[in-house]
Amino acid sequence: MDPEPQGGFRVRSATPEAFAVARGWARDEGWNPGIADLEAFFAADTSGFLLGYANDRPVSSISVVKYGETQGFLGFYIVHPDARGKGFGMATWSAGMAYLGKRTVGLDGVVAQQENYTKSGFQLVGRNIRFTGVPILTELPGSAVTVEAALDQHAGQIETLDRVCFGSPRPGFLKAWIYAAPEAGRKTLVAFESGALSGYATIRKCVEGYKIGPLFAQTRHAAEALLKACCAEAERGASITLDVPETNNQAMGMAQSAGLTSVFETARMYRGSAPELPWASIYGVTSFELG
Repeated sequence: MDPEPQGGFRVRSATPEAFAVARGWARDEGWNPGIADLEAFFAADTSGFLLGYANDRPVSSISVVKYGETQGFLGFYIVHPDARGKGFGMATWSAGMAYLGKRTVGLDGVVAQQENYTKSGFQLVGRNIRFTGVPILTELPGSAVTVEAALDQHAGQIETLDRVCFGSPRPGFLKAWIYAAPEAGRKTLVAFESGALSGYATIRKCVEGYKIGPLFAQTRHAAEALLKACCAEAERGASITLDVPETNNQAMGMAQSAGLTSVFETARMYRGSAPELPWASIYGVTSFELG
């Protein structure tokens, strides 16, 4: 059993500026966060990012983002190495879960912690495999997919596809994520087949290389075209990361065909009724922090 927290411990809602310390911890843990994620993350839920303080020093973090009245997603669950074993982690977890209330809660947890999450009422629904490497991309034979930069006029169609693939509406997050200023290091592309939007993807610069996510597409042709177009936005020779649901065989094959290598996996788990997601259309999840 974890000890009771010591040292005048308190959990508080954080500003983006304060929560930047947790981004640093995530970098140190090898999670490779995006260089300008926090503004968009906070657009999802301005109160959903918590820091634990011991004697006014931040020692723990958790993100508990609400999506409407029924859904939530948990991430950034970190205790600084110097502060572990003192009960700070469980106290931070409890504060985060209290914030989410009775919502269905999702998380992408490290496999080693899966048993602990199960004890907290979470059930495994699948795994996400992280693929990383310098991509090898070839021409798509016979593809009738066109790809272009996302514009304001695409917002409604993107939100519709995103709602289906993510399981909840998140318009505030999408606006910040997709229509970011160039200095955010993020760009979103849309794919069209037969004149209809059939997918979208975002590539963002990270501490090391780039990540693509989400990558939602109704066909593999659209997914491949988006992957190739996103990679063309990256610096030549840079590594690309794509987090792929293991259940989507087409996505797994696409990542491997692009020369990316699996480097680790996470357990996608839910407390409560898991949303029924069209996994065949999910070629890359948005992020391990927000789902």
